[in-house]
Amino acid sequence: MIRTTLIATLSLAATSAAGDISLGLPLACDMDSVCFIQQTVDRDTGPGAQDFTCGPLSYDEHSGTDFALPSLAMQAAGVDVLAAAPGTIQGVRNDMPDVLQTDPAAPDVTDRECGNGLVIRHADGWETQYCHMAQGSLTMKPGDNVATGDVLGRVGLSGETEFPHLHLSVRRDGAVVDPFAPSTATSCGPAGDSLWSDALTLAPGGLIAAGFRADVPAFDAIKAGTAAMGTLPVSGGALVVWGYAFGGQAGDLMVLQIAGPEGTVFDDTQTLDRTQAQLFRAGGRRTPPEGWPPGDYTGTITLQRDGMVIDTATTTVTLR
Repeated sequence: MIRTTLIATLSLAATSAAGDISLGLPLACDMDSVCFIQQTVDRDTGPGAQDFTCGPLSYDEHSGTDFALPSLAMQAAGVDVLAAAPGTIQGVRNDMPDVLQTDPAAPDVTDRECGNGLVIRHADGWETQYCHMAQGSLTMKPGDNVATGDVLGRVGLSGETEFPHLHLSVRRDGAVVDPFAPSTATSCGPAGDSLWSDALTLAPGGLIAAGFRADVPAFDAIKAGTAAMGTLPVSGGALVVWGYAFGGQAGDLMVLQIAGPEGTVFDDTQTLDRTQAQLFRAGGRRTPPEGWPPGDYTGTITLQRDGMVIDTATTTVTLR
């Protein structure tokens, strides 16, 4: 899949005051083309939720930043969690199973919602907390000193989580701080200062993955990273393209298109009827009686909001 983000991203690097902490990326993953930020600190003091841009990338009382992986397959392959700043390890938990809370066999995680993880104490009252790490992967013990970029363990599925990600909380003197906008605790608006040492892009939503199948895939297969097919028979039941997205808002449009050796095969626009953290849409055509012309087919998925393109992804399949 090739993904191109076209509008409305914020690239924020540290411009904060003396005494503030400087944070490196806590995940060994390309945040521009592979991993993405699913949610940030909730800036709404009421029962609703909004991120620091006044957008929807948060939920009520969310206290950190969620660095998401595109699939369970990538999590299983192993993605390192990195120390965001130098400091001293405090509490560590390393023995909770990696089971998503959507699994009927998920354990009760009351009072252990963070799952496997640790806390690092930094200078000037700062601390960072790392959650949902893989069982048995943590490499540090309390009292160990770490430098920025040191490997702490791997992303897991432990604790209160429904998708593979690292939850990073930042606190100063015990109070939650939003690293994207540390100067104010509850207001939202245009981007200002930041605690990130390097530019970190926050997209208002986007496409995680796309692919082809001969039928509409199960959402579990999409999230697992096993739904896309590289080749299909010319006589299969149908030719279906799908797009997997995050940060969808009610009223957004997802455009699904298929082009083949003889031109356009499918072109459909679907309107999202509700706001969702993650979602997918699919569409296509039944195979004609004579079968599809053999060759390469290209799927293009576009996510639009308020008349503007947020993200575009392309994917290919070979019909034989």
